[in-house]
Amino acid sequence: MNCIPFLTYEDAAAALDWLTAAYAFEPTQVHEGPNGTIAHAEMRFDGGLVMLGPAGANEFGLKTARELGAVNQGVYVIVDEVDAHHERARAAGAEIVREPNDTDYGSREYMARDPEGNLWSFGTYAGD
Repeated sequence: MNCIPFLTYEDAAAALDWLTAAYAFEPTQVHEGPNGTIAHAEMRFDGGLVMLGPAGANEFGLKTARELGAVNQGVYVIVDEVDAHHERARAAGAEIVREPNDTDYGSREYMARDPEGNLWSFGTYAGD
């Protein structure tokens, strides 16, 4: 089974640039909407995929974390070099919510918030 998270952004174009700079995602598909906006984009990281698009401009009425004033989900991304990834994210302006730490289940990980309020966790835990 593959599971692909999708996130909505008020400014999907800015999110695409920021996710590339801060988290080392690589845009693989970008479908433009009206007036230079992004209607849909896909980004890869080490074999994983995440999709993003604009909030509000959809039939589902999706809102951003900032619009909701809360976050009710996050994305966990497996990385080999947690501390180096953390430094890259911090240098790009990520709000670090939890500094790199070693968990009791054997993972090294950290958590950050992107500019629109979405939570991202990065760590070595790959499941069983």
